[in-house]
Amino acid sequence: MRTAFFLLACAAMAQQPYDLMIRNGILIDGTGASRRRADVAIRDGKIAFVGDGSKLTARETLDAKGLIVSPGFVDVHNHSEGAIATPERKLNEGYVRQGVTTIVGGPDGSASPTQIRRLLAAYEKNGIGVNVAFYIGHNAIRREVVGRDHRRATAAELDRMKALVREGMELGCVGLSTGLMYEPGMWSDTDEVVELAQVVKPFGGTYDSHVRDPVKRFLESDRECLEIGERAGIPAKIAHEKAVALENEGKIRDVIAMVEAARKAGREVVTDQYPYDGAATATLEAILVVAPELRSQPGFDLKKALRDPELRKQIRQTSENGVNGGFAWLKATGYSAMRITSSKDYPSLVGKYLSELAKERKQEPFDLVAELYLPSEHAVGITLGAIKEKDLRDLLRMPWNMIASDGGYVDAASKEGHPRAAGTFPRVLGHYVREQKVLKLEEAVRKMTSLPADHLRLKDRGRIAAGFAADIAVFNEKTIRDLSTWDEPNRMAEGMVHVIVNGTPVLKDGRMTGASPGRFIKRQSGS
Repeated sequence: MRTAFFLLACAAMAQQPYDLMIRNGILIDGTGASRRRADVAIRDGKIAFVGDGSKLTARETLDAKGLIVSPGFVDVHNHSEGAIATPERKLNEGYVRQGVTTIVGGPDGSASPTQIRRLLAAYEKNGIGVNVAFYIGHNAIRREVVGRDHRRATAAELDRMKALVREGMELGCVGLSTGLMYEPGMWSDTDEVVELAQVVKPFGGTYDSHVRDPVKRFLESDRECLEIGERAGIPAKIAHEKAVALENEGKIRDVIAMVEAARKAGREVVTDQYPYDGAATATLEAILVVAPELRSQPGFDLKKALRDPELRKQIRQTSENGVNGGFAWLKATGYSAMRITSSKDYPSLVGKYLSELAKERKQEPFDLVAELYLPSEHAVGITLGAIKEKDLRDLLRMPWNMIASDGGYVDAASKEGHPRAAGTFPRVLGHYVREQKVLKLEEAVRKMTSLPADHLRLKDRGRIAAGFAADIAVFNEKTIRDLSTWDEPNRMAEGMVHVIVNGTPVLKDGRMTGASPGRFIKRQSGS
């Protein structure tokens, strides 16, 4: 009797109109399987049917004829989680227009339990346009417990940090992230990170690392990431992997061999990557580090100081070595990693590495920077980590390498930043799939959907299948492309037609709907 009642209830449910139907689309389901024609029906925020829906009805229909229907993209390394806590930025349009439906915040060790709770409260109050998951962050926790001291943590401090990691995992974080290149994480040793990473193991968490020294100790730093994952007994991901600087050209093949060996040994090791030949952006002025006691002097003027031989010597010391041995970009990456990306004053120098330019001009590299900066009337844009195109492509092809932006918030008012924030996912689909044919479309979509969702144990995301969350991207494979550039990093991508988050359209016919159906997503495994 009970079985018959259940079957009748299911039949009655099947006859009810669905909330939303996507008809006539070309389905790429996120698994890497070949495309096929299929309709997708949505009910109560979930995918309820995939197949021939010609006899089904829905309250709302989107026509996807000639368009690709794929899972919404999961950006596993994203820095917009703070900006979207404000009402005016909550929709996260720059990522919605790329097809991103879930971002993972707190990378590079940046989020503590207190910070995460504050953001979640803002999301609940204001609404958000995309889903957000979080890493619990080593740097934020260490800063809270140890402060900015240049030393190892005591046993008592380590216990307090472990408790905060556990608190983050109990909140639902997907794992532990570190930013070992930055303060204060740079003052920790491997053993400290292993002990913290072990805390996430009972929760089924992962380890995500901005590695310690990605230029001068590139391979050693990547090995440390894999070692931490192995010793903690958890999956490990090298974040925004790239072979930065002229001296590391070609070494991405060594990383590939390292990851392949670890995976062959049964360990879950992956990477993520953005599809640009340069890392974070800055200006020449931004890499000049001035000691606080000098900068705080009345009437301090940087250009005037650089014209003084003794003060220039002081500024060189802090710029190349950090204040008291702390973080500085020239210390972290160096002249051989920095390439000029834009300059109104020196347009002929765009594309030049600072190290190569200094050699050509027979100058000390720091003097080159100073002499370019002093007469300039406009900011000279640089990338802090230049990458060779072949190395980028070699990693992009790896089946265990996923796509991630490493981007911050972007909108029409954004004047500075990196083109990856507005263009990462369409750049892969347009440039590297359609134009360069480095990847097939089905494989590129897998790298943006099921691969990251599976790694983070987001069990109901990353695929188009019945029972999965209705996070869906609908785009034109012939026109999708990035428009952002080094000079104009805020130009929105084009070619995304519809984007659906938890069953609700946030982009419809290329226009933002104003809906904010995103939610906090917890890891769905472990205790």
